[in-house]
Amino acid sequence: MDKVANTSRAKKMANISFNPFPVLQSERLTLRQLSLTDQQDVFALRADKEINQFLDRKPAETIEDAIRFINVINANIKKNISVYWAITLTETREFVGTICLFDFSNDKTSVEIGYELLKRFQGRGIMSEAIEKVINYVFKVLKFQKILAVTHYQNYASAKLLTKYNFLPSKDIDNQQIDFNTFTLTNAHLTSL
Repeated sequence: MDKVANTSRAKKMANISFNPFPVLQSERLTLRQLSLTDQQDVFALRADKEINQFLDRKPAETIEDAIRFINVINANIKKNISVYWAITLTETREFVGTICLFDFSNDKTSVEIGYELLKRFQGRGIMSEAIEKVINYVFKVLKFQKILAVTHYQNYASAKLLTKYNFLPSKDIDNQQIDFNTFTLTNAHLTSL
């Protein structure tokens, strides 16, 4: 599986609970919990070669891969290890992508964010709207100090989105993942949202 699904080995966070699940809403979007009814959309997202070219994961090959992924993600949410939203259009309830938080530090200093969008919905400002809601959730509700984002160095759209929201690229080079860049946003930048 991938980095988000593999967080199942992490310890439960003492001061965080995702029960009830934190549904987030913006002008056009509803961010809700994944369900097995999303299996076709999750498969389409995770099997797409263009989307996967920038992610460090094995593409989904069967619908069963998508079902297993949804089950692992929802088990991690129950254990308060990660939180993973299906991004949907509020008006039609159509699934358009996902956004998640994982790798929570025990001292509430940092958390990592990840996101992906079906190709036909890219370029419409959807992820911008979703990431703003999640950033506010991290700093105002969870009270974390910073958000980390790791993106492939050729994923220019992701880097542009992150810099739009004041994420700063790290100057440190990770010799283990030379194809990826780390961006950081601290809660000091929250007032600009």
